Amino acid sequence: MRFLMMHRLDETVPEAWNPSPEFIEKMGGFIQESAENGRLITAEGVHPSEKGALVRKPRGAAVRVTDGPFAEAKEVIGGFALINAEDLADAVAFAKSYAELFDAEIEVEVRQVVEFDEIPG
Repeated sequence: MRFLMMHRLDETVPEAWNPSPEFIEKMGGFIQESAENGRLITAEGVHPSEKGALVRKPRGAAVRVTDGPFAEAKEVIGGFALINAEDLADAVAFAKSYAELFDAEIEVEVRQVVEFDEIPG
């Protein structure tokens, strides 16, 4: 099974967007080990919302685009990882190890990916 992990950071904390060399080394080792053992498919950090846009399509209305930063959001996605796991409990255990790498307060959302053979048809 594949799972998507998205970690959220407090966008108002500058340190969240400027990782220390120690953190980069620690995260790099975790990513390398996880990729080598087949657990990690891909992982990336993302820029703050000021370098992004929000595209919304309200029901019955035209698509609207709002450029960042997003004033209504304090916590924003700071990065994501796509992993292989046996089940949700296994994915959550991996997410806990991932979260332990951070010094800043973060939250990691774990969601199972819908596989093609699960789609009714």
